[in-house]
Amino acid sequence: METSKKNTILVPVDFSDIANHALHHAAQVAKHFNNNLALLHVVEESLLPSFLSFGKDNAAAQGTTAAIQAAMQNLAHEITTKYGVQSTVVTKSGRIYKTIAETATELGCDSIIMGSNGAAGFEQVIGSNASRTISHANVPVVVVKSQSEPFRAYKNIVFPLDLTMESRQKVKWAIHIGKAYQSTIHILTYKIGDEFLDQKMDLGLRQVERLLDENNVSYKVNILEEMSGSFAEETLKFAEQSDADLLMIMTQSEDKDFSEYLIGTYAQQIVNKSQKVPVMCINPSPMGFSTDYAG
Repeated sequence: METSKKNTILVPVDFSDIANHALHHAAQVAKHFNNNLALLHVVEESLLPSFLSFGKDNAAAQGTTAAIQAAMQNLAHEITTKYGVQSTVVTKSGRIYKTIAETATELGCDSIIMGSNGAAGFEQVIGSNASRTISHANVPVVVVKSQSEPFRAYKNIVFPLDLTMESRQKVKWAIHIGKAYQSTIHILTYKIGDEFLDQKMDLGLRQVERLLDENNVSYKVNILEEMSGSFAEETLKFAEQSDADLLMIMTQSEDKDFSEYLIGTYAQQIVNKSQKVPVMCINPSPMGFSTDYAG
């Protein structure tokens, strides 16, 4: 999603409706940022034995592979024709989420846009691997939901903010996207009820405000005096009330119960329960808070 050069957005494709929906979403983002797309189809390694033994001869397997390649090329052609976005095709086999993350690094992609639900058989790729892709990827992953409305520019971005230093790292992406779309960043934070912690929260909020001010990005501050549910539930409720076009979260910051393979509870709830709003998931940098931003 950089604007200063031709970058590439990776889009996993499994031919399901949600994957196609995510692809067209990605194409419109790429068009706005003058980026390219890389369409990736992965054959899950657990399906390889049956896939390769189909018809018990190489001709059948080669025919199936050729059919997938042709379908991918047709999708790429459709995207280029409709949106004027250059699209390349990549087909691989392996563990789905690892292959997606590795391909993003290999191709130098700056983001991944994928659907959150899949279906059965060859359409199973997207949904079951979304959270693991998010946790393994070195770049932000935008999760597009099956119930998403037609693409809308990222004009209203919800930006939940907690006490952790990592939570503020996403401000660089808020600045980058906010500038590109002339967005309003809706900062959402909350009162803890402890004087020291509330002062710490306020200090972090002031830091984010300063960075947004310095970059001339419009924002509004929303402080929850009390919460009737979890912060994830309040975030989703606020996003709906704000008619949000994008929800920007860290995958680790708002919840510390993080394993090698699964994203934390807060992020998992947001990704799973957000029915319409695309969710941008950003892994924290080990270097801590950075004020640099792409573009």
